[in-house]
Amino acid sequence: MYGYEKEKDGYSLTTDNSRMDLAMVHQYLSEESYWAKGIPKEVVATSIEHSLCFGLFYETQQIGFARLITDKATFAYLADVFILPAHRGKGLSKWLLQCIHAHPAVQNLRRWLLGTRDAHTLYEQFGWTRFTEGVSQRFMQKHDPEIYNLKMS
Repeated sequence: MYGYEKEKDGYSLTTDNSRMDLAMVHQYLSEESYWAKGIPKEVVATSIEHSLCFGLFYETQQIGFARLITDKATFAYLADVFILPAHRGKGLSKWLLQCIHAHPAVQNLRRWLLGTRDAHTLYEQFGWTRFTEGVSQRFMQKHDPEIYNLKMS
């Protein structure tokens, strides 16, 4: 969905995938993130192409990113959320999440999921809750953390 644009304090946000800085997003995910180390650039490009992406910009430079994998009716998985270190501490992650939750295409979803190692308190401010033992047993996963290492060989 093109046309979702927001501005705040010299920053702008867009969901226009053609404006995403693939090189910057790939560099951060493959080298800086704990969840996608070594991810090939082609995989990042495909993930952007098939997701609802949110690019955060300062002037013309992209400084943040998030993407939703969603059917836009019942479910969304929030992934690859980051703000570059030089722009942290300015409330941008909160603004990014506000914009994601307000996007017209994802209103009234029944379930949202995400995975995080260290940002639980950020998401809890937006109504996200941690799984309790009983509920988490309902969910399953197929996870291959070495997939990018195998493809690089």
